[in-house]
Amino acid sequence: MRAAAVTSAGDLMRWVELPGAEPARVYVHGLGATSPAYFAEAAVHPLLAGRRSLLIDLLGHGISDRPTDFDYTLESHADTLAAALESAGVAGAEFVAHSMGGSVAIVLAARHPKLVSRLVLIDANLDPLQPRADLGGSSGIAHYSEEEFLSGGWAEVRDRVGPHWWSTMRLAGREGLYRSAAHLVRGTRPTMRELLVDLSVPRTFLLPAADDSLTGIESLEAAGVTVTRVPDCGHNIMLDNPEGFARAAAAGLA
Repeated sequence: MRAAAVTSAGDLMRWVELPGAEPARVYVHGLGATSPAYFAEAAVHPLLAGRRSLLIDLLGHGISDRPTDFDYTLESHADTLAAALESAGVAGAEFVAHSMGGSVAIVLAARHPKLVSRLVLIDANLDPLQPRADLGGSSGIAHYSEEEFLSGGWAEVRDRVGPHWWSTMRLAGREGLYRSAAHLVRGTRPTMRELLVDLSVPRTFLLPAADDSLTGIESLEAAGVTVTRVPDCGHNIMLDNPEGFARAAAAGLA
């Protein structure tokens, strides 16, 4: 396990690193997840193996520290991730990033362009969302106030998301989980979609073949974003269909 201090208070971001060739490949998890659990199988798949690979956990998640005085905006997540990568001597990396992690990777590429050479986004959030009481992810969490979430709303979310997601979500600091979700729902200005369109690096967006919720595909493709549908999967493409994910990700990284 590797670590780097990424805040003025010395909070540590941690990652699992696999040796290999440069440029490095950075795997970034989604809300309430952890990169080693979500990406270990993918990183060693024959189509993706052989690169120096950092399976990194954002602050508030997984094996990284869980500060309660951190704001957990997408911009702050991106800046602390940049600090960890600079500490690790990473530049011009390829990013494979899921859901909220994809949003963070987009913001990182806009704010710290020297760190990013290519993006493979896995069903990433591109637009602001509406809070919804019936959901368990970012929209469901953001339906609460922070006080409501910390005083018991987290248990309702636990019951809605089920044991699979909760197995990693329970590792997240509750303040970090709530604030990350609330800021993800709020989005950025310009939006993540607008930032993605303006980037000049190669960009691939993976989404489940049966999912028709991604809007504006034509405008993404017109801006040079390759949109690839992966069969036989839901939102967690790399877990639901490892072979299909590896093929699609490898094509995006070629």
